[in-house]
Amino acid sequence: MKVVILAGGFGSRLSEETITKPKPMVKINKKPFLWYILKYYSYYGQKNFIICAGYKWLFIKKYFQNKSIKIETVIFKKKKIQKYWTKEGWSVIVVNTGLNTMTGGRIKKIGFLLNNDEKFLLTYGDGITNANLKKIIKFHKSHKKLATVLAVQPPARFGSLEIQNNFVKKFTEKLKGSDGWINGGFFVLSKTVIKYIKGDRTVWEKEPLKKISKLKELKAYKHSSLWMAMDTLRDKRNIETTLKEKKWHIFK
Repeated sequence: MKVVILAGGFGSRLSEETITKPKPMVKINKKPFLWYILKYYSYYGQKNFIICAGYKWLFIKKYFQNKSIKIETVIFKKKKIQKYWTKEGWSVIVVNTGLNTMTGGRIKKIGFLLNNDEKFLLTYGDGITNANLKKIIKFHKSHKKLATVLAVQPPARFGSLEIQNNFVKKFTEKLKGSDGWINGGFFVLSKTVIKYIKGDRTVWEKEPLKKISKLKELKAYKHSSLWMAMDTLRDKRNIETTLKEKKWHIFK
């Protein structure tokens, strides 16, 4: 399968870092966040990557140019594309999908790189997990629907109070999962989903996913272990600490 990574956003909530680089290239323990995403997929044998770049896209392109041990020019539907091969055995295609293109539009723009009947993997350039990818793919193939999304339970941001007559009767610390299941940003998809994307202004998480869900073609794979998203500087620091302390073997 090919792995499609959405890496074109402005990352405005992490402006301390993204003023000079795209968010996926923010360093986590001296490596770009994007490296950890590729490392996760390659741990499970998925090594063919398509990166949907946009904001400061040349930063990503130059990174792989410098990292590559071989650069190959390939032709997809009469378009010349550069493919970078790295020492990790990764093949990487970086596509400039536009500065202001929405997430759905970015997926549509790389559709020509996928075969008509191909299933592919999709994620964002700012999330990390230790979910067992082989099990997710197996689950997807077993239900034969168009899409599978990783459902996660994020850590609650605040503790809760139980109040009676203005007295705090009970104080509860932050509990993981108290906010329910959310979209964890990791998908297994049939290329057919692209037909539900109208154009550049289409947001993947809105019309396409809602339509697929309404058609009962979207199933969730629940995961309650490691999942973290890098939206703010605080998130970045938490991810750095987590990876240092827990030494997740996937990312070594």
